[in-house]
Amino acid sequence: MMVAEMKTSPLLTDLYQLTMLQGYFDQGMKETAVFEFFVRKLPAKRNFLIAAGLDQALAFLETVQFSPEELDWIASYGAFRPEFVRYLEALRFSGDVHAMAEGTVFFPNEPILRVTASIAEAQLVESRLINLLHFETLIASKAARSVLMAPGKLLVDFGFRRAHGAEAGVLAARASYLSGFAGSATVMAAPLFGIPVYGTMAHSFVQAHDDETTAFEHFARSLPENVILLIDTYDTEAAAEKVVRLAPKLMKDGIKVKGVRLDSGDLADHAFKVRRILDRGGLQNTTIFASGSVDEYVLERLMKQNAPIDGFGIGTHMDTSADAPYLDCAYKLVEYAGKARRKRSEGKVLWPGRKQVFRRYDEAGRMHSDILSLEGDQQEGEPLILPVMKGGRRLTLPEPLQRSRERALAELERLPEPLKSLEAGPVYPVTVAQALKNLASEVDALQAHATG
Repeated sequence: MMVAEMKTSPLLTDLYQLTMLQGYFDQGMKETAVFEFFVRKLPAKRNFLIAAGLDQALAFLETVQFSPEELDWIASYGAFRPEFVRYLEALRFSGDVHAMAEGTVFFPNEPILRVTASIAEAQLVESRLINLLHFETLIASKAARSVLMAPGKLLVDFGFRRAHGAEAGVLAARASYLSGFAGSATVMAAPLFGIPVYGTMAHSFVQAHDDETTAFEHFARSLPENVILLIDTYDTEAAAEKVVRLAPKLMKDGIKVKGVRLDSGDLADHAFKVRRILDRGGLQNTTIFASGSVDEYVLERLMKQNAPIDGFGIGTHMDTSADAPYLDCAYKLVEYAGKARRKRSEGKVLWPGRKQVFRRYDEAGRMHSDILSLEGDQQEGEPLILPVMKGGRRLTLPEPLQRSRERALAELERLPEPLKSLEAGPVYPVTVAQALKNLASEVDALQAHATG
């Protein structure tokens, strides 16, 4: 199977999904099920999350089906009966989906996606939906912290080479752009998502030359429209002096040194020294770009130091979400055959029924509080969960990524100031409506009676 085909395969699942499907099949269980995806709690030092991955999730649901080769493998596995394998051959996703728009800020226990379909269809897609929504939401939420720490700075995703696989690398580029990054160094992000791509040079280019100045000149003449020179291969400040001496020669041929890049050492100290060298040499408009183990904490420190750095390449720490590498998320059954259902496992109790989130804003337009209630319950505020798919097909064309990005940036603007901090802030108020509490009590009473 080609990797391009694999990402839409229904075998991107856990084995127990298939074994449960055979159980449903054997018992003739075909009723409508409702599942919701949500995050139980925030990672340490996180005050909010940003919903992402919906476009990939819907694309998967529209195309998921078993190929002849996959059905042959299932038949050969030995655990599944022939009539069940024949049933899988015709299985397609034909359900409905409600979701928060990508780029929406959300909080624990607020569903960002709801699937309504036959129980087999809704169950089969669980693992891949979690896989897609979890990863992009994780990275978008991490990237947003850098955007908040460095307003007005050029932020570029540099993390592909250390991402956990090819798909993770390109989806990290997408998620970070959605949250406000200017673009990515990952070339595939451009044809796939229309994301601007950025690139400079590597130390190897400098090392391959006998002297640094020649390396800089060769690079400049090869790419005259984007001359950004990496100056920390040997001696950062000495290299900056070489750039100053080279610049007039290049300018005679109409080539401008657009910027220099720092990739190691004390970035603030080097930036101050290099800025002075460039300014003294008449290169006041030459920018300084920095990379090398940069994350939101480094950005916060550099901003407090007023380091003269115009942009940053942010890689490993973001693309792996190094300080919070996973979300405590789940995709859980909340209704089956017209009856609300509720999991009550210790530490994992969930609210039953189809839910809606209503958001209220203060007079300044900032987020004030949310109400978690049932679908159809009228509450004050803006409803955040909207229909996006019916009968297995999207209700509209895929939303342009640029629109999702604009929404995310607007959401960050509307965050209460304490929630923008890198440290744990006050808990954002999410109130559970009485209608939802009443339904939970009814479900609990019925379950107690059934098990009594």
